Amino acid sequence: MAYIVIADDDELVAEMASDVLINAGHACGWVTDAEKTKELLAWRRPDVLLLDHDMPGLTGAQLLRELRNSTEFYDLPVIMFTKLSGETDEAYARLNGAQDFIRKPFDPSYLKWRVERLLEARADRPRHRSLEEVVEAEQEELKRRRQSEMRRSFL
Repeated sequence: MAYIVIADDDELVAEMASDVLINAGHACGWVTDAEKTKELLAWRRPDVLLLDHDMPGLTGAQLLRELRNSTEFYDLPVIMFTKLSGETDEAYARLNGAQDFIRKPFDPSYLKWRVERLLEARADRPRHRSLEEVVEAEQEELKRRRQSEMRRSFL
C-alpha cells in the first residue's frame, strides 16, 4: 500500500482518480491547488504525487520545479496528470523532473498500471533521506577514508 496525493483543480477528476487508487489498495487523498499541496507535503510526505500541470495560481509545472529544487522533495516521485498532449508536453514534464506523464481523460486501469509501475521501479531504493543527510553521510565517509589512508601511510 502506498500513500498517494493527487493535486488537481478539477475535483471530479481528482475524486475519480482517488477512487481508482483506493480500490487498488492505496491510501489516497486530493487537493485542488498547488498551495494546498505544499501544505499537505509539509505535513506528510507521500509515496507518489499525481500533479496536474495547469492549475490556477501556482501551476503544477512551477510546483514541480520547486520540489526538484528543495532538499526534502528533490526525489519525490511525481506523475504529471494533465490535459496537455503531444511529445513536446511530455518531454517538458520530464525535463522539469516528472517520472511519468498521464493524459486526461484517463483510463482507470491505465492509471492504476502506471502508478504501480512507478512504485515497483522504486521498491528497491532506500527510503528518502533529505539532501542534508545525504551530504552529511558522504562527508563522514570521506573523512573515514582519509583517516584510514593516513593510518596506512604511517605504517
